[in-house]
Amino acid sequence: MIVGLGSDLCNIERIQNSLDRFGERFENRVFTERERAKARRRPFTIAGTYAKRFAAKEAFSKAVGTGFRKAVFMRDIGVVNKPSGAPTLHLEGGAKEALDKLIPAGHEAHVHLTLTDDHPWAQAFVIIEALPITG
Repeated sequence: MIVGLGSDLCNIERIQNSLDRFGERFENRVFTERERAKARRRPFTIAGTYAKRFAAKEAFSKAVGTGFRKAVFMRDIGVVNKPSGAPTLHLEGGAKEALDKLIPAGHEAHVHLTLTDDHPWAQAFVIIEALPITG
C-alpha cells in the first residue's frame, strides 16, 4: 500500500546561486558526504546534480508529511544508488524516524525515487510503499 507521495521542482540556477554565494557552507549544510563526492565527479553539472538531490529531499519531506520540521533535516536524507543504478534514499535521524512512524506493524518501507532534469529545472518524485513482511 502507498503511504506517502511527494514531488518537487527545483530551479538549477537557484542552486548555482547558492553555491556561488555560500559555497561549501551550503554544500555541507544540505548534502551528505556521498552526495558531495558525486557532485565533485561531475564538474560540468554540479548545480544540476545538487538540484536533483535537493528536489528529492523536498519530495521526501512532503511524502512523510513533515516538511523540514519535527527533527527532519536535509542532511538526514541522502540520495544513493541501488546496485542496479536506480536512485533511492538513505535515511538517518529524524527523517528515518518520520518514515518509521508511517509504516504499520508487520510491514516494511520501500522508497521509490525518480529524478530528472532539463535545464533550468530538476524534478523528483518519491513514493513510499508499506509492504507486508514475509517470513
